[in-house]
Parts: sequence; C-alpha cells; structure tokens
Amino acid sequence: MIVQHHSMKTSNIQITQSSEGYELIDSGDGEKLERFGAVVLSRPDPQALWKKMLPESEWKKAHGHFGRSGTPLPGNEERGSWTLKTDVPAKWEIPFGGLKLWIKPTAFKHTGLFPEQSKNWEWMEGKIKSQKLHLKNDDIEVLNLFGYTGGASLACAQAGAKVVHIDSSKAAVNWARENAEASGLKDLPIRWIIEDARLFVEREIKRGRKYDAILMDPPAFGHGPTAELWKIENNFLELIENCMKLLKDAPVFFLINGYSAGYSAIAYENNLLELKEKYGGSIEIGELAIEETKNKRLLPSGIFARWSA
Repeated sequence: MIVQHHSMKTSNIQITQSSEGYELIDSGDGEKLERFGAVVLSRPDPQALWKKMLPESEWKKAHGHFGRSGTPLPGNEERGSWTLKTDVPAKWEIPFGGLKLWIKPTAFKHTGLFPEQSKNWEWMEGKIKSQKLHLKNDDIEVLNLFGYTGGASLACAQAGAKVVHIDSSKAAVNWARENAEASGLKDLPIRWIIEDARLFVEREIKRGRKYDAILMDPPAFGHGPTAELWKIENNFLELIENCMKLLKDAPVFFLINGYSAGYSAIAYENNLLELKEKYGGSIEIGELAIEETKNKRLLPSGIFARWSA
C-alpha cells in the first residue's frame, strides 16, 4: 500500500513474509505464535489487539511460551520467564535474510531476531551495492548504533561495506559475533564495539571520523555499559545532531528505526529533512509489519524513516 502525503514523500508498509527460517503462524489477544526454524514459540505482543484465528489447542502445541510477571519496565519491556519443553535447545541456528542466525529465548521475551528488520536490511544492501557499482565507491563505511545481535551489520558487510557496530551490551555484541561466524562472515571488516552510543559518537566527532551511512534503532529506555542512562525523549535529538556531524560530504543513507518508543514515523522523518535539504535525495517513511502465513493479517512491528542520496 502506497500513500502520498502533502510533501510528496512516500509512506508505506514494508511486509516480512514467512520463510524457511521464520514464520508468523497466528496472532491475537496480545500474543503472537511464531516459528523459528523448527521451534514454535508464543510470546506477548501488545500490538495484537484482535482475536486469535487458531484454536487454543494449536497454541498449546508450541515448544515454548513466555509468561508475563508484573508490569512492564520503562520502554515497554515485558518482565516474565519462558516455559520451554525439554527438547528445546538453549540456542539453535536458523537461515534468515541471507544469513545464518542464532536464536535464544532470553529475558524480556526476546529471541535475538526482529524479523521485520529484514526489509530494512534489503534496502541498505541495495543502496550499498548500487553505490559501489555506479559510483565506484569501494570504501563505504557504515555506523550501526544500538546494533543488538548484528543482523543489520552483517547485511551491510555482506553487501560490501565496512561496518562499525556499537551496542552497550557485551552479551549482544558476543551474540553478533556468533552470528557473523555462523553466517561465514567473521572475516569481513566489522568492528564490534561495546560502548554507549552517545559517548562513542561524541568521541568519533573529536577524532574527526566520518561515515558514508548511519543507522540506528534507539530504544525508549536503556543503560550504557557503565550505567549511562538513555531516555529517548531526553537524548535522541542530541544524538541525531551529533550523528549529522559524522556524515561524509556525499553520504549514502541514514536510517532510523523505532520499535517501542511510541512515536510516529513522521517524528523521525522530521529529523531527516535537513539531509534532503543539504544533499537532495529522498526520504521514505512507514511501518514495518509481519504477515501471518495463512490469514495474511499484518502484525505491526515498528516504524522507520530513511533518507538516501
């Protein structure tokens, strides 16, 4: 679905469909039923504000279920624990988005994969490959802030970019390294750095470093490796302003993701307008969604705003 709004930029829904490695089987009543490889899990999703289509007996066949306990933490993180069948391994590998990724049921209901992001991976890969092919730029450098388990970093590196991957969680960065090895990409030029995103960007400005492209997936709330506090309403604007200082004279793209902060994609778009004014190009905004295999309903899974030259 393409919708034109007043400034003639496009707003759209980027849809992730089922594949060998991942499938959204059903959703509703505040939960989603997903298959990761051969393992089926059910977990909460507040966006699923409709009725389930499958009977409860089908949901009970899942290999694992995440149960809530208490109220959500800041940033809408679910608190609770997994109940897993005895044959579910601690981690398992799936093919997804042209990569091989490790899935691990962790605290706060996550598994290490946000499957809706595959559409952004495809977009970035296309921009990098096009830049290398048509502009003969063989030295594209990408900065990935709040990089989590590395899917976006690996997609960019696989397309031919040099990547600097930043996350404040040592566990997430180690997981990203494992995904790189599983995907056969551990020798690609990726720097894995455990650091607070804001502090890293400030230091890069002082070092005079520049990047061709920047992507970020800022949480609503979080902590750096040494207890630095992140609140998107307090820290986002300064981070964006500083990131603009890190762009080269002819940047390739700038991508902002939003998962749980509660903002509109238009709010993120407004932060990219100065790029369009300065460098031309175009801005695209919209929603990320996952399609149920059988019923074809869409599960809203985040927003994005992305500028490209």
